[in-house]
Amino acid sequence: MIGLIIVSAFVGCYIGLMRDPQPHRIPVAVTGARLASQVQEALGDSVDVHRAASASAAHDALLHRDVVAVLRSGPHAEGLALDTAGANGLSTTAAVTRLVTGYAHGAGRHLTVSDTVPLDRYDARGLAGFYLSFGVTLSGFALAQSVVGLANLLHLRHRFTLMAAFAAASGLVAAAIAGPVLGAVPAPYLPLAFVLALLAAAAAFTTKMLATYFGPLGIPVATLLLLTVGNSTSGATIGTDLLPRGARTLSELMPPGAAVRAIGDISYFQGSHVLAPLATLVLWGAGSAILLSLRTSGRTTPAPTPPQPAPVPHASGGDRPVPDPHPSGEIQRGPVPHPYGADRPTPVPYPYSYSNSYGEDRSVPDRGTAGTAVTVWSGGDAGRFTPDPGPARHRA
Repeated sequence: MIGLIIVSAFVGCYIGLMRDPQPHRIPVAVTGARLASQVQEALGDSVDVHRAASASAAHDALLHRDVVAVLRSGPHAEGLALDTAGANGLSTTAAVTRLVTGYAHGAGRHLTVSDTVPLDRYDARGLAGFYLSFGVTLSGFALAQSVVGLANLLHLRHRFTLMAAFAAASGLVAAAIAGPVLGAVPAPYLPLAFVLALLAAAAAFTTKMLATYFGPLGIPVATLLLLTVGNSTSGATIGTDLLPRGARTLSELMPPGAAVRAIGDISYFQGSHVLAPLATLVLWGAGSAILLSLRTSGRTTPAPTPPQPAPVPHASGGDRPVPDPHPSGEIQRGPVPHPYGADRPTPVPYPYSYSNSYGEDRSVPDRGTAGTAVTVWSGGDAGRFTPDPGPARHRA
């Protein structure tokens, strides 16, 4: 049943969000008050028009990711120029280009389109950030599953150390492969590794926290939360401006969406808006760690059970437990006093009878030798030998 829920959610989220993306208030800077009013009136809620005082101000807003495109009058009075930032993603760039092209065609004006912030040559479709985020999230998720199985073997602080060390290593390795090795993500190496380490820590600690609180259901819940909902709403495959309102909200709150935005910011926009995504990742990781600590500290450790003596094979084939000679748990040291007050061997003449370790009565007949006696040492079976009444006998 859980598997069916996961596959339904996965297919529903990824395919459902891509089947009919609609632009919603895509931020566009427009120079000139008259042109801005005309564009807002023509395109409605599809765009969010930012009136720019000058072309340079509009250009700065584009470079700092405050807007995704700039619309201005072209070199000729009847022309329009649209400057886009392809680094915002193909879906967002294509949507705003299509909207402005439709406006220009309706207004009878020629439109020139240029890409001011293009994607890296090894990331032509702008999906490197998404796959990088997905892979790191998956690694943190897998680590947490392994740590769950070590709960009875490692102390909490050791598990925390293991997850934190793995998160740092995962960030360093993934950043090295995506950046210097493959050249698909043009972000500085150390800032990129830091973002990815925070993402791995958030995924690992969140998964471990859910498994601790929800038991066997925690791993499926983490799968739905991080790998399904989080990655499908990250805004890499479909820009956040094209997602439904609920998905846009989740994109801002979930670790994968925060990581994708942070990767894009430090790669193409000088880290202009990286603080908010970093805060989101820190809150997920630190918050989950605190909840784990509270859960663990609230548990009481049961008192250890004293070891029980092994059963002694009985002569009849059955196992009878050996009674505890010291019920109080204290170890008795020194000689055991004889029942008659002497710590010495006790001679017992033939014939005699005794009770063995199992409470059975045994008797030893006359050996036929006058004056022969068995010696019973104190602390052993002393006190359990009883001489038979009558004089000792011997065989002629």
